[in-house]
Amino acid sequence: MEIGIGSRVRHEEFGVGVVTQTTTELLVITFVNHGVKEIGHLYAEDELEVLENVAPRQDQVSLADLENVLKDMLEPVLGDQDTTDLGEKWDGGTLILQPGNPDLKPYELPIDTFFHKIVMVRDRLRVMEQRVNASKLTDEEKVNLQQYITKIYGSLTSFNVLFDRREDGFIGSGGK
Repeated sequence: MEIGIGSRVRHEEFGVGVVTQTTTELLVITFVNHGVKEIGHLYAEDELEVLENVAPRQDQVSLADLENVLKDMLEPVLGDQDTTDLGEKWDGGTLILQPGNPDLKPYELPIDTFFHKIVMVRDRLRVMEQRVNASKLTDEEKVNLQQYITKIYGSLTSFNVLFDRREDGFIGSGGK
């Protein structure tokens, strides 16, 4: 089936949609009432009624292709962005939460999973900090919110023992 991006189609189950991406193996279609669905070219002919066909262009690039090209271009410049490492002594470790009640079972969590969650909290705090600084709040309001964020960082300094590099950890008001 020769169908291009922008073609309007109807699917028996999903209703009317528009082709938003094509690859060698499938069509990505955004349906009005069912969102984005992928349909293989092998099944498209049987499952789709073409309402308005836009001829495929040979020079079109899918969003996925574009993302891959950008990643390949930026990786040498930016390097690996996930540079926060778990301290070597914790590799393969387990976090065990032992309830005070001996009848209850302890909860075990791989330490690297817990560490990943801590890093996500840190990164989200940094984004929040940037958004506060870029906001249209008054300087006084920004300072007040920054103080709360700094206190949150301070509350999380106990987890710094997990980080491989000290500079990756949390710094509270004592560390400025």
